[in-house]
Amino acid sequence: MNTVKHIDFSNRQLVKLIWPLILEQFLSLAVGLADSIMVAQVGDAAVSGVSLVDSVSVLMVYIFSAMAAGGAAVCGQYLGRNGRQDARSAGQHLMGLMVMVSLLITGLLYLFKSFIIGKLFGQIDADVMAATNTYYLIVMGAIPGIALYNGGTALFRAMERTDMTLKISLIMNVINVAGNAVMIFGMGCGVEGVAVPTLVSRWVAAGIIVILLFNKKYLLHLSDFRKFRFNRRILGNIIRIGIPGGVENGMFQFGKIVLYSFISTMGTASITANAVGGTLSTLNVMPGMAINLAITTVISQCIGAGAFDKARYYYKKLVIWTYVSTAVWVGILFLCLPGILRIYNVAPEASVLARNIELLHGTSTALIWIPAFMTPTFLRSAGDATFTMVVSVLSMWLGRVLGAFILGKYFGLGVMGVWLAHTIIDWLVRSGFFNYRYFKGTWMNKAIKD
Repeated sequence: MNTVKHIDFSNRQLVKLIWPLILEQFLSLAVGLADSIMVAQVGDAAVSGVSLVDSVSVLMVYIFSAMAAGGAAVCGQYLGRNGRQDARSAGQHLMGLMVMVSLLITGLLYLFKSFIIGKLFGQIDADVMAATNTYYLIVMGAIPGIALYNGGTALFRAMERTDMTLKISLIMNVINVAGNAVMIFGMGCGVEGVAVPTLVSRWVAAGIIVILLFNKKYLLHLSDFRKFRFNRRILGNIIRIGIPGGVENGMFQFGKIVLYSFISTMGTASITANAVGGTLSTLNVMPGMAINLAITTVISQCIGAGAFDKARYYYKKLVIWTYVSTAVWVGILFLCLPGILRIYNVAPEASVLARNIELLHGTSTALIWIPAFMTPTFLRSAGDATFTMVVSVLSMWLGRVLGAFILGKYFGLGVMGVWLAHTIIDWLVRSGFFNYRYFKGTWMNKAIKD
């Protein structure tokens, strides 16, 4: 029988946990910008091909990161009740599940390649088709690497070792950027000069993180997989929390693709403004995204120990930190907005739309994003994952997607209508349901089962 753990996170521990996650967010964004600049040197066909295939790759990242977060929540709850052996076993189960699911998905992606490229992506020019096919064949081989990397980083976060995930992320991104530079500028490669470094960097990161996890000095270390057997109880706990999160994130990304298709009918200015707004919106939520990752580590241990008052206390503290940091950060972005738009150097109409999108999204982020996205992370960490999945999916399709069509098309608001549905309707609906659930306290009965 496991005894509960005394839960106490000092401010210093919380900062130590969160700071590397913030740096990791900035690193990811910086590398993404560098990548896009280098891809542009290959030609318009390559840019289009990479963009199309990356919509599938990003979907995979969303799914596996959610599954990994669910596994980390299970590990954290076991750690909260001092069940170290069960926590290690849960980590082993998570990595095993990641391997099995990723291999299955990879096989399906290759099996249905012709359908995905020919039907899902629609009618595309011959040169874009060739670039898409080449990039697809190479990059989809990285799917198991993506799964293992996400599973491993989730386990390190559960161990409060976010410094390790930052270091591995740095290595992965340096390999990617340097590989792109060498193959594109040094060797004169085409789209394969973008694809191969992506494949290599993701597998190197996965290899490093798996090797590290076999080191017994880490609390959630892995053991010999040849002797591993799935335990129905532990696997059931991971599936109960991880799979709904994967479905939720997958549907969220699919909904974004639907909205991109809708916006593509609105003209060049709207398409350009939406692209600029998308980049700026990622910047807006960076502090919140980093702290959100830390919530799983902190709250899951509180729930595992049955320390519900501590769970509320730390959640409120992290929410306050997020409100303050987000307000300061969004304020800085608003001040820098004229300069940022000049860098993009887009047409005046697109610039005005992009400015309005950023003002709308930034204000909504400072006011509504936190209850809309941090509260469900709290609930998932407590084991209340099915409820968050149902609400998120319904809110997205009825509030964000349907609302975008109504406001954008029938009310004639165009791309601003899409963003109003996104940042006001969807986020307010989510906030209402999730905070009702939080204050009702249903999550206190959703912890993992022994």
